[in-house]
Amino acid sequence: PLVESGGGSVQAGGSLTLSCVAADYLYSAVTLSMGWFRQGPGEEREKVATIDTSGRIDYGEFVKGRFTISKDNAKKTLYLQMNSLKAEDSAMYYCAADFSKTRLKAGTPNYWGQGTQVTVSS
Repeated sequence: PLVESGGGSVQAGGSLTLSCVAADYLYSAVTLSMGWFRQGPGEEREKVATIDTSGRIDYGEFVKGRFTISKDNAKKTLYLQMNSLKAEDSAMYYCAADFSKTRLKAGTPNYWGQGTQVTVSS
């Protein structure tokens, strides 16, 4: 129900924008919270950013103003604009969603995309 795109390879300092399109039957601007998570090789999955139905946004501490999460309700699409990318940002990035913002923020949402790879070379 979630399909990501936009990953790729970029040099350090560069930018990428990830997109996640939600299935029609799933998306709801008023009930569905969405977010991005990432997992690097040999690492635990971590939250990148979440946005709930009231528009409240939470970022992982490592983001430090470099990433911006947003969504377009008309297009049923979630975005992650990533700037000033670092080698340590290299990971598989996953779109996630849940009708419970608590479950989403806890990293246990019911819906996951297949992931899109981001590779940053230094």
